[in-house]
Amino acid sequence: MMTGGTPLRSLDEDELLRRILPAFAPTDELLVAPGDDAAVLRTSERTIATTDTVVLGRDWLDAWSSGADVGRKVIAQNLADVAAMGGHPTGVLVTLVADPELSLEWVLDHVAGLAAACADAGVAVLGGDLSSAPPGVVMVSVTALGRLDGEPVLRSGARDGDVLAVCGSLGLADAGLRLLRAEAADRMPEAVAHQRHPQPPLAAGPAAAAAGATSMLDLSDGLLRDGGRIARASGVVIDVTGAALAPDVAALTGAVGAEVALDCVLAGGEEHSLIATFPAGVLPDGWRAIGTVRAPGEAERPTILVDGRQVSHTGWDHFRDA
Repeated sequence: MMTGGTPLRSLDEDELLRRILPAFAPTDELLVAPGDDAAVLRTSERTIATTDTVVLGRDWLDAWSSGADVGRKVIAQNLADVAAMGGHPTGVLVTLVADPELSLEWVLDHVAGLAAACADAGVAVLGGDLSSAPPGVVMVSVTALGRLDGEPVLRSGARDGDVLAVCGSLGLADAGLRLLRAEAADRMPEAVAHQRHPQPPLAAGPAAAAAGATSMLDLSDGLLRDGGRIARASGVVIDVTGAALAPDVAALTGAVGAEVALDCVLAGGEEHSLIATFPAGVLPDGWRAIGTVRAPGEAERPTILVDGRQVSHTGWDHFRDA
C-alpha cells in the first residue's frame, strides 16, 4: 500500500469525490454523471447504473452477520440507489474478491442471500467476477442497473417552499449496530435485523418520481449528512422539524436511551429509507413530512437545520470515521 503525501483520512468523502470526479470525461451516452445516487446512461431506454462495495471488518463482522446477511444487504443498498433516482431495478452484476482460505460454505450462504434479495425485488443477477485476495480480505461489489421511465430525480432539484419527507424508518439500523456492539441484540431484535439486512422501500422511488418529487436520496449516511447533500446541491436551506422525528426517537429510546436514540435518528447510516422533497400539498402514500425547504437568507449558505438550528450530528464518513 502506498503511503506518504496526503492521507485519505485528512479528507472527508465529499472532498475526495470533488478531487476525483473531474478526472472523468463525460460522454454522449451519460445523461447524469457521477455525483447523484446513480449514473444515467443513454440506451434504447434510459438506464440507471450504480455500484457499491462492502469489506469484511469495515462494513460487516462475521460475528454479527452471516454470508446471507451480507448478500441481502449489499443488494439492498444498491437497489435503493436505483429507487432514489426514480427508477425500477432490473439487474445486478456481482464481484467477490476473497482470501482463498474463505470457506465454500460461507460463499454458498452468501450466494443464497444475494439470490433471495434479487428474487424479492424481481431483478436478475446478470453476471460478475471472482478474484483472490491477500490473507483475511473479503470484499463484495455489486453493480445494479435500473430502468427509468421518466426524468431522473436528482439531489439538485429541491425548491423554496417544498416539503422534506421520508419513506421508511429513521435510526433503526444504527440502533441495531450499537446493540450488536454492546452484545445486547435481544433488546430490540427488529433493529438488529434491519442492520443486518435492510429492506428499502423500492417501489416508493418510482412512485415519488411520478408524483412530482423534486429531489430524492437513498438514506445511507444519516439524515443530516444526506439531507445536507440535497441542500447544498439544490442551493437551499432544509429545516427538519424536531417534533416530526419524535416518534422515531421514542421507538428506539427503550433499547438505547433517549440521547443515543436521537443521535441514531439524526445521524444513523445504513438505513436505506428514502428522503425526498415534494411541492407543498403533494405527498404520496407511505411518505411523511419531516421538514421544509426555503431559500437561503442574506449571507446564509445552503445547509440543513433542526428547528432552525445547526446541530453537531454529522453521520458516517467512509474515511474520517474509518
